[in-house]
Amino acid sequence: MQSEPETVCNVAISFDRCKITSVTCSCGNKDIFYCAHVVALSLYRIRKPDQVKLHLPISETLFQMNRDQLQKFVQYLITVHHTEVLPTAQKLADEILSQNSEINQVHGAPDPTAGASIDDENCWHLDEEQVQEQVKLFLSQGGYHGSGKQLNLLFAKVREMLKMRDSNGARMLTLITEQFMADPRLSLWRQQGTTMTDKYRQLWDELGALWMCIVLNPHCKLEQKSSWLKQLKKWNSVDVCPWEDGNHGNEPPNLTNALPHGANANQENMGQCKSLEYQHLPAHKFLEEGESYLMLAVEVALIGLGQQRIMPDGLYAQEKVCRNEEQLISKLQEIELDDTLVKIFRKQAVFLLEGGPYSGLGEVTHRESVPMHTFAKYLFTSLLPHDAELAYKTALRAMRLLVLESTAPSGDMSRPHHIASVVPNRYPRWFTLSHIESQQCELASTMLTAAKGDVQRLETVLESIQKNIHSSSHIFKLAQDAFKIATLMDSLPDITLLKVSLELGLQ
Repeated sequence: MQSEPETVCNVAISFDRCKITSVTCSCGNKDIFYCAHVVALSLYRIRKPDQVKLHLPISETLFQMNRDQLQKFVQYLITVHHTEVLPTAQKLADEILSQNSEINQVHGAPDPTAGASIDDENCWHLDEEQVQEQVKLFLSQGGYHGSGKQLNLLFAKVREMLKMRDSNGARMLTLITEQFMADPRLSLWRQQGTTMTDKYRQLWDELGALWMCIVLNPHCKLEQKSSWLKQLKKWNSVDVCPWEDGNHGNEPPNLTNALPHGANANQENMGQCKSLEYQHLPAHKFLEEGESYLMLAVEVALIGLGQQRIMPDGLYAQEKVCRNEEQLISKLQEIELDDTLVKIFRKQAVFLLEGGPYSGLGEVTHRESVPMHTFAKYLFTSLLPHDAELAYKTALRAMRLLVLESTAPSGDMSRPHHIASVVPNRYPRWFTLSHIESQQCELASTMLTAAKGDVQRLETVLESIQKNIHSSSHIFKLAQDAFKIATLMDSLPDITLLKVSLELGLQ
């Protein structure tokens, strides 16, 4: 600014393998991120590399000097900086002249200008003290003055570091987590038996998601993993460590923010990523020839979505189950299915149908298992053009909603990998039940639409609806859907679908 006097700053930057490893600036500004002067010098070095003179390592230059030149070099250096370096110079001279000194036991001498060895760890410069101070400040502001936004920027920085395989990512997240754990509001909420705010919960969710990325990193060493495990267990044992569902008290949670609003808000955000293109990259180090990272990623996603899991207790955790499932499916929908991926879909659908207690689409599941309606709708639409039989088998299996059943389902209990569905005495507190029932209705409507013109399939879908859907409003909605599908303007009315509509309407 013109009104401010111009100041000259002395900036020094060390870099190693395209990473800035240390910075110093005489401006004295303290922040997590580099000051403007460091950024300016970095950009200058990038844009005008020829203007920054590149020197050989100082050890190389000294090697080229004769004895007289070396003596002149040292004496001039001491003269220019005599107040700073004279005591050190005299001490080093004494040690070099002493045959038994420690310095003479080491071959060669250090050279700070030579850079690190290729095997040495290299990571971005990180001011740990500043990270702690900034996080502490943002948390103390309690969501005001854009502090939540600032914390999310820090989380984004950690993600960027992880993407670059920078070991500072885990270091930075450790510092952030320690400040979160030290937040005085945690003990206050615990004492009062109250729940934390939704904004604050979302920050904790992001914290957990980032730790998951770190511990699942295939490039980290075993000793790193064991140290993180020890650290995570230590945090988990602290009294004030928040529960995953966020509910500490006995009071029923506030249902004003319950699904479906939460799930719909994310859109048997994500939309901004539609421009991404996913391609098959060969994975040389994996078992089977011809596999790609995309194939493996899709397969892992399908395995994860299809796992049988018990619905958690709290409202927030139940919302998160729905939200995470829909986010992952939304990511999968960005991928165009080719023949290779369709094979994976087929294989996983068969595995899940025959998967026993590990599968949410197995023949027998626990009464309180998270329903598979949303996932099955995605599987159904993906498989339908390629294997209609398997698509319907998967979707029909997923139609059940056992938590509303009064008796355990029938199944072949002689097979050892099946588990019985035990009806507990208490009625489970499924806060997201209305959302789950609407997803069940969506799955049924999708099948009705696809089965138009196929008498046998329509009858099978109708039986499934009559058996599994318990909400009269959803049955009525399906009656309306069936009528609309049956009487589309571009074709003759579908008599079977009209009968389905009538039967559902009567029910």
